[in-house]
Amino acid sequence: MVAHFGGAGAALITVGWLGWLPPLIAMLVKGNESPTVRAHAVAALNFQILWAAVSVISSILICLVITFLTLGIGVLMAVIFGIIAGIKANEGQLYRYPASINIIK
Repeated sequence: MVAHFGGAGAALITVGWLGWLPPLIAMLVKGNESPTVRAHAVAALNFQILWAAVSVISSILICLVITFLTLGIGVLMAVIFGIIAGIKANEGQLYRYPASINIIK
């Protein structure tokens, strides 16, 4: 749950830039102890890396009005789906993030 909720919280606080940090920490600290924890941390990490990249690219292109929308959508999706994943993890289910790319395996 820390990987999911932490990712959502960090994405909200850092406007999407550091949402990947809590899932990475969870994977490194507890990932070797439990395959379930590792699976949740990897799912959250893949999702947050994608949306961190969207946030970075949107921030670089912030001169264009349309990027304000993409940055807002990116942060909103990182927060909403991070919370949903945390709720599913609390129920004992592995949540498959929508539009996620498997960067870490």
